[in-house]
Amino acid sequence: MLAQPELLSPAGSLETLKYAVLFGADAVYCALPEFGMRAAPVNLTVEELREGCIFAHARGKKVYLTLNTLPTNEEVGRLPEYIRQAAEAGVDAFIIADLGVLSLAARHAPGVERHFSTQAGITNYAAATAAYEMGAKRVVLARELPLTEIAQIRDHCPADLELEAFVHGAMCMSVSGRCLLSSYMTGRSGNRGECAQPCRWKYYLMEEKRPGQYMEIGETADGSYILNANDLCTAPFLDLICKAGVDSLKIEGRAKSFYYVASVTSAYRRALDAYLRDPYRDDFELPDSVIEELNRTSHRHYSPGFYFGKEQALQTPSHSYVRQWEFLGTVDSWENGIAHCTQRGKFAVGDTLEALQPDGSVVTLCPAWIENEEGQRVDATPHPMMRYTIPCETPLMPCSLLRMRGREES
Repeated sequence: MLAQPELLSPAGSLETLKYAVLFGADAVYCALPEFGMRAAPVNLTVEELREGCIFAHARGKKVYLTLNTLPTNEEVGRLPEYIRQAAEAGVDAFIIADLGVLSLAARHAPGVERHFSTQAGITNYAAATAAYEMGAKRVVLARELPLTEIAQIRDHCPADLELEAFVHGAMCMSVSGRCLLSSYMTGRSGNRGECAQPCRWKYYLMEEKRPGQYMEIGETADGSYILNANDLCTAPFLDLICKAGVDSLKIEGRAKSFYYVASVTSAYRRALDAYLRDPYRDDFELPDSVIEELNRTSHRHYSPGFYFGKEQALQTPSHSYVRQWEFLGTVDSWENGIAHCTQRGKFAVGDTLEALQPDGSVVTLCPAWIENEEGQRVDATPHPMMRYTIPCETPLMPCSLLRMRGREES
């Protein structure tokens, strides 16, 4: 019998953690203020981590904590207490890249699973088996691996070693994210969670004897983005990743908004459920609604990454995002044909909206009126976080997300 893969979503904040769980994630991964590979996002406090674990566990979901930076000697002394606090908060696993952190986690939180991070660069079954022998329950595979290599790792590793692979989100142009470019150019180390993303920058060529004379490298009329990778999207062939032996399907994006995480999680929940309805069939049919949903979040152009070989790992010569939809707000409650909402973006009376619900369904509505908290009729919702009510005959689930097609597409 085939195992049921886990859908793993990012959580850069407590709010995002909750939305990921509500919109279909089986597990989430997050970080405290230190030792995670994303220094810029809000991250969670210990108290928020505890609340997040309670919220997730009450719904049968798991929480993983990233400890995948490469700590300095000065930082190592703080790790034991950090690890103990996280274990007491209820985390189910640590995601680790450093052997010293692996040893400290085993010593100070022996009851918490240890997962090898993608930064460890697991590209073959010998490395995966070695990680298992050092106490890893799971390895997060390098993003450069094609499906054929993943299947070989699965065949040659202990059966109870879990394999995790990225299925969606931003791609790093460097091997397994181990990049020194940002450190050299800006002093911000990608291996310390502070990447300035110089691979996304627009580049010119300058000749040594002609300072200040910038020459286009000539990729397109918009400029040259020679290191800029497309976003990964595996939904159309998610069945092949599952059949290769992957146990956990990981969505990238701890720096993303809760709307992005909820929307993408909802799409992959539908894709995975479609596969699980008949996992033995060879002609997997992806529901049309999945790609439609993935096009309702801001993203770079999509590609299949390295899963079918490096020739398919495409880049688009542009730094621009595809932004066709605008996020407007959340539904707090619904009763008697009235939706109570909180504003996150402006819309006006007469605009056609969509509500994405936690169960994955989408409701279309066109509010004939808007009332503010004082019960006054208004033409629009211009104020950040304002509370308002709108009519909607169809019942809406709490935490549904309101959006509309952008007035201008880019």
